[in-house]
Amino acid sequence: MDNKSVGHSSQFRTVILTAMFVAATLAVSMAIPPIPIPGTHGNFNLCDAGILISALLLGPKVGGVVGALSGFLLDILTGYSNYSIFSFIVHGLEGVVAGWLAHRSAKKYASVIVVIVAALVMVIGYFFADSFLYTIYAGYLGIFTNLIQGLVGAVIAMFVIPFLRKRVH
Repeated sequence: MDNKSVGHSSQFRTVILTAMFVAATLAVSMAIPPIPIPGTHGNFNLCDAGILISALLLGPKVGGVVGALSGFLLDILTGYSNYSIFSFIVHGLEGVVAGWLAHRSAKKYASVIVVIVAALVMVIGYFFADSFLYTIYAGYLGIFTNLIQGLVGAVIAMFVIPFLRKRVH
């Protein structure tokens, strides 16, 4: 096999894995319907788990695409279209940050720090989204539930990644 076909094979594999992670993230996020958050017009969902898993396993590009597309599509499909552009940006950034930080550190404990930092990126992003869409008070109201959502996603990711690492690489 020449170098050109190996490169195409690797790119094709990455595209397939990215699509699978977007689909899996949407499926898991919709299997347990998003829970509305009073006062913010937002919702609690499991999207962060898929974003963090894909980012830690496959890097910032895949994490960013999975985050942007799954966040955007989840909002469109579940009736939260007012958040769709914000979710595209916020969850995309969450995936990029998680993937970038994870692939810069070889330390075992770094994954815990990575998912916490990425979750905080999401919380801050939605603070601004809620404040822009509604009021700054809505932004403050969303901090706690978005923090819980991010931490739940982080715990799920930390539990699932060891099982998937051997199968994805």
